[in-house]
Amino acid sequence: MKRILLYVFFLGFYTIASGQPQVYVCPMHPEVMSNKPGKCPKCGMELVEKRVKSPAKSAPAQKHDPVKSAAPVGIKIKSASKTKADHTTPAPVLNEERNAEKAGHKVKTAEVTYSPKMVRYDLYVNDTTVNFTGKKKKAVAINGSIPAPTLTFTEGDTAEIYVHNKMDVETSVHWHGVFLPNRFDGVPNLTQMPIKPHSTYVYKFPVIQNGTYWYHSHTKLQEQSGMYGALIFNKKNEPKIPTIPIVLSDWTDMNPREVDRSLHNATDWFAIKKGTSQSYAEAIQKGYFKTKLNNEWKRMSAMDVSDVYYDKFLANGKPSIKYSRFKAGDKVRLRIINGGASTYFWLTYSGGKITVVGNDGNDVVPVDVDRLLIAVSETYDVIITIPQDMSYEFLATAEDRTKSTSIWLGEGMKMPAKPLGKLKYFEGMEMMNGMMKMNGDMASTGMEMSNQQMDMNTVMYPETTGEQYGRLKSKPDEIVDLDSIVAKPEPIKEDITKADPQMKGHDMHTKSSMNMEMSEDLVTLNYAMLKSPEKSTLRPGPLRTLNFELTGNMNRYVWTIDNKTVSESDKILIKKGENIRIIIYNNSMMRHPMHLHGHDFRVLNGQGEYAPLKNVLDIMPMERDTIEFAATESGDWFFHCHILYHMMSGMGRVFSYVGSAPNPDIPNPKLAQRKLFADDRMPHFMANAGFESNGSDGEAMLCNTRYRLSTEWRIGLKSEDGNESETYFGRYLGKMQWIFPFIGFDYHYNPRRNISEKNLFGQTSNQSNRKALVAGIQYVLPMLVNAEARLDSKGKFRFQLVRKDIPVTARLSATIMGNTDKEYMGGLRYTVTKYFSLSTHYDSDIGYGAGVTLTY
Repeated sequence: MKRILLYVFFLGFYTIASGQPQVYVCPMHPEVMSNKPGKCPKCGMELVEKRVKSPAKSAPAQKHDPVKSAAPVGIKIKSASKTKADHTTPAPVLNEERNAEKAGHKVKTAEVTYSPKMVRYDLYVNDTTVNFTGKKKKAVAINGSIPAPTLTFTEGDTAEIYVHNKMDVETSVHWHGVFLPNRFDGVPNLTQMPIKPHSTYVYKFPVIQNGTYWYHSHTKLQEQSGMYGALIFNKKNEPKIPTIPIVLSDWTDMNPREVDRSLHNATDWFAIKKGTSQSYAEAIQKGYFKTKLNNEWKRMSAMDVSDVYYDKFLANGKPSIKYSRFKAGDKVRLRIINGGASTYFWLTYSGGKITVVGNDGNDVVPVDVDRLLIAVSETYDVIITIPQDMSYEFLATAEDRTKSTSIWLGEGMKMPAKPLGKLKYFEGMEMMNGMMKMNGDMASTGMEMSNQQMDMNTVMYPETTGEQYGRLKSKPDEIVDLDSIVAKPEPIKEDITKADPQMKGHDMHTKSSMNMEMSEDLVTLNYAMLKSPEKSTLRPGPLRTLNFELTGNMNRYVWTIDNKTVSESDKILIKKGENIRIIIYNNSMMRHPMHLHGHDFRVLNGQGEYAPLKNVLDIMPMERDTIEFAATESGDWFFHCHILYHMMSGMGRVFSYVGSAPNPDIPNPKLAQRKLFADDRMPHFMANAGFESNGSDGEAMLCNTRYRLSTEWRIGLKSEDGNESETYFGRYLGKMQWIFPFIGFDYHYNPRRNISEKNLFGQTSNQSNRKALVAGIQYVLPMLVNAEARLDSKGKFRFQLVRKDIPVTARLSATIMGNTDKEYMGGLRYTVTKYFSLSTHYDSDIGYGAGVTLTY
């Protein structure tokens, strides 16, 4: 009997001991475990139950899941050790020392044992043909796909990536947001020489971080042509949640070089295509004539939120994609990458709230929002829930709201997201008029704006200010209170002036109360809402503060930092061991996503020791933001605006570590620097020529950031009408480039006027056969009138006023001119296509004519 009782006792004890205990883990931090329900101490998410399985004798082969798998199709993944089985090396790898001193990244003891892999990818870059719009167009693809294949690694792996350039032009690959040796950062002529045509370059680096990143060409404008893809670094114990990498992008059928040239030509074509010309006729129709006049009085062009008209917006290379495997109650993580060249995207979801859990590869404390704006080159990790057995739309709408792209999740009846309404540009123009000084600087509003909390464009959003397009009407005795639209800020809790006396006077405001939404129910993400789940403070070190002012000229499409391009600036020398703080003020009318290569920085947003870590800072007009990072590397690192065409115009700087060893991939540093500087020094050609019944007149220009060579001509149809030309060469001066001193040559022949005439100053003006050298200056007056004063080698002085391209209607523009030589001209031009217009004009020398004008 005793034996039986002992047997039962030991059998019960064994059963209890060998049972499956309940374990609760955090979906985002699997290293956090508990034996009872609760919340994650790092991020606040509810712990979910996970039963510990008993060891099995043999595990069945895992089925391939296209949603969870990020392995690229058609790519060979090889082990460097050439083993057939598991691509592993025997020793586990902990976080390396180079990760320890990154901004806010601390050395951790590995929570799980992981056998790292040497993972090889082969990427073949080649020209291809695509058809996104019904027309076949040239593009650049990696392994034949746009976007490029998703590359997946696990923290601790070593990446070995062979880039095979099959094109007839140079290329490069930048690993956006990645901590890696400087020589492999992928910036041509800065960290490496370009990958030559029909050659191979190997990028090799340890993966010492986790999160959502991406890769793209850093050569010329290849990124716009399709050379970009997702780069996923999984955690060693990645949460078991269905995950989809989403690469958003913009596509234009126009050659990117032509896009860039057109932007520098200040063409109205993109505004015409988007329906955002903001002409005088439209201003009168909507009751904004005075606003339009005030706008041009302050020498501003039409209000805009984006530069380029795009034919399509894509999600993973398609206008619309569907993932139908999800059922009611499922949670899905989207790794969202904005791979657009110049487009911000509004993200909304028809199934409810969007939970933001990561930004730029770093975890953040989960925050629920109704929508967020993802800046160019940013990444966000978000979790969404499938409410019912239906198909829900995750909608990405371009910031200018011209088009969108959709991700459908779930199976069943489609539940579309509400489209975002057309922007009220004149209301934005009215606000901008009040913010702009006559000298082109942004005027103080009495509130220091920071961290995306005061979106001035909110006055243009119909979902927050009402569906009516046009002026907000008020009753005769009622005053429209701007405070009803713009919420009041709350002062920052973190007093960074204690750490740095130079910060005195910067009244930084935070908190999510600055969403500027009329509807209190609509929650829009801003940077002040982001919080690191762990302390992100920098390691001790000397603090150095830099001040940057973002500047630009929309008419000439020149974008600079402190009114200097990359080629006009010296490298910023920093020392390893320093902590670098940067105070950035955006004194331009455009948003700028500023990206720092090879480092994460802390965004000082009122979260104190838990400031979020990022590598891209979107800074809105009039904002003053502060970031800081630990100088832990060596070599040269690029800091630039990630709007592709702004970067190519020169909006950037180079941080250079003092005492760095020579880069073996830059054998001739002086040659590399000349090639690097060539990007923002590139000249752009533009011309327009009218062919009308009275003759031809036109203008041709070759100009870059500072210099211009131009010639104007007028040729009469009849020989007796004569001809003339004026050729100038000069340099633009000042931050706004309103001043243009020049020298040149004037030729004027008119056989009908063989006698001398007097100009308005009583000086003799010989028009029969005048050949003279000239010197003078042009200056842009209010109303965008170009005033010119010049003196020729004959001693004659001339003063002239010209206003070109007055927007009468969306496609109809006017030009007027008059000078003290008693010459005058007026004309109209109706734009039919980008390169072709109908035109008519009257010229005091050759009379009235009508015909066509060709523009290039």
